[in-house]
Amino acid sequence: MPQLDALGVVSADLDRSRAFYRLLGIEVAEGDDHVEATLPNGIRLMFDTEDVIRSFSPDWQRATGNQVSLAFACDSPADVDETYARVVAAGFQGVKEPWDAFWGHRYAQLADPDGVHVDLFAAL
Repeated sequence: MPQLDALGVVSADLDRSRAFYRLLGIEVAEGDDHVEATLPNGIRLMFDTEDVIRSFSPDWQRATGNQVSLAFACDSPADVDETYARVVAAGFQGVKEPWDAFWGHRYAQLADPDGVHVDLFAAL
């Protein structure tokens, strides 16, 4: 059976993407067109520039909408609040401020520089 090995994000600005994900504790490698980070669970988070994608898919165009979201488990409800505040204070977009969700988590939503929704959560 195939195993999920990596998630890819097409980035319009790798430096800005790198800065965003570093605020979430992910050390994204340096580089100019394809960079990645291996997460503690072994999954790779990869970033490619739009030019890289067009090199093998010339008709590729950035779509609008929310096709993908990433969810990050936090250590506590307070960690959700602190992480959200830190990322927004650094100039990135908050989508929904932290709230106590009916399913039993403290939850918040951010958007990375390319509009990918990033959820933060912790059990209440």
